[in-house]
Amino acid sequence: MLVLLGIRWLAPASLTEWMTDPARDFVTLTISVIIESLPFVFLGIVLSSLVQVWLPEGFLLRRLPKNPALRRLSISLLGVLLPVCECGNVPLSRGLIMSGLTVADSMTFLFAAPILNPITIITTYQAFGWNDGILVSRIVGGLLIANLVGWIFSRHPQPEKLLTPGFQEACAIDAAAPRTGRLRRTFLQFSSETSAMMPALFIGAGIAGLIQVAVSRNILIALGSNPLWSVLALMLLAFVVAICSNVDAFFILSFGSTFLPGGIVAFLVFGPMIDVKMLALLRTTFTAKTLVQVSILIAMCAATLGLAVNYVL
Repeated sequence: MLVLLGIRWLAPASLTEWMTDPARDFVTLTISVIIESLPFVFLGIVLSSLVQVWLPEGFLLRRLPKNPALRRLSISLLGVLLPVCECGNVPLSRGLIMSGLTVADSMTFLFAAPILNPITIITTYQAFGWNDGILVSRIVGGLLIANLVGWIFSRHPQPEKLLTPGFQEACAIDAAAPRTGRLRRTFLQFSSETSAMMPALFIGAGIAGLIQVAVSRNILIALGSNPLWSVLALMLLAFVVAICSNVDAFFILSFGSTFLPGGIVAFLVFGPMIDVKMLALLRTTFTAKTLVQVSILIAMCAATLGLAVNYVL
């Protein structure tokens, strides 16, 4: 991040003057997504390294309930202790899988933690208070959807097939590595995760910037007063803008007078779980087939939640 800020500070003002407006918007939006995500990605990588190298073997697993449903519920609430947005939870989830947590349980943590972390809850409350049930719907809806995803994928007969061959190989190498030289292992783990995450982050940020330039927000806003289209439009917006869950409530607050509450809830639940940048990061760990299935499942759940808020509350 310091390098990016340094380049921007040292670069002459005329550097971008030759660009067209859409090209300048693309560069600005892409860099803003990277700068916003980078601290959390590095924090997630650090936490991932600590979990894998410094926690005693089986430390976390021994303290989790044996009952699968209670275990997934406990894992979802880990987000309360970890103020990390969705970007940082990807490397942390990889570390949990390497430490022996099941793929389904790691998915539950991955999708619940960005919504149940304390910063997200506080910023959502500051933005909306208790109005229209948005805060409660976000917390309860996110918790239920994450546990539903975990339960469904826990039924998979071969959970290792949900992972990419490259990540399966990394898990095997980590399991066979000697448990000595913790500092050296921490450095190697940090280096390995950084190499896996950074290209995915840059690609995801670039795609998010490109789509934002191509899709007119005026079209999305025009759909805001319809109970169904307001939900679908804001889910699409959440997918495109790829904004951090810790600050997304303030972003969508400006749309509060245009869109119905169900659309706001769908945005706040769907975005932290699935967006362009997240898919690029998740592709380092999960197969394309798994990501398609997860995306469809979460999209259907978020849309149902948004419609329920619009029609029931």
